[in-house]
Amino acid sequence: MSRSRLWVPVITAACAAILVATLGATMTDIGPWYQSLNKPSWQPPDWLFGPAWTIIFALAALSAIFAWRDARSDRDREWIITVFAINGTLNVLWSALFFRMHRPDWALMEVALLWLSILVPIIVFARYSKVASALLLPYLAWVTFAAFLNLEIVRLNGPFGTN
Repeated sequence: MSRSRLWVPVITAACAAILVATLGATMTDIGPWYQSLNKPSWQPPDWLFGPAWTIIFALAALSAIFAWRDARSDRDREWIITVFAINGTLNVLWSALFFRMHRPDWALMEVALLWLSILVPIIVFARYSKVASALLLPYLAWVTFAAFLNLEIVRLNGPFGTN
């Protein structure tokens, strides 16, 4: 691979991570509706979510770079792009469902798809890039935690959509 082509996955992954983070952030409104929700005592402080997601998106971008670099074929690279595009879409959709539509119950159902969209590349990337696979483990752990938090918010506040 030529030296200039080595930068393509780096720039692409960085731009994609910034795009998903920006779209997710614009969907996230922690205003009056969110503040009025009952939340479990073990929920982290609101200020922690931004730095956590920043680290996770940086690790996911690095994962994409390693997966792209170590992929065996152009077909594998196309699959890598597709899987990250699906994951980014599901990530933004979760924020839209929870924060914009005020439907934590729908977000809870959707988070299962988001979780799978992280697990599948962890398994598949391990075939040719253990580093790419391992870099996604914090993301899976965080979404697992977020799913339990989402579940508890639904339990403490449901039913939704009755107004």
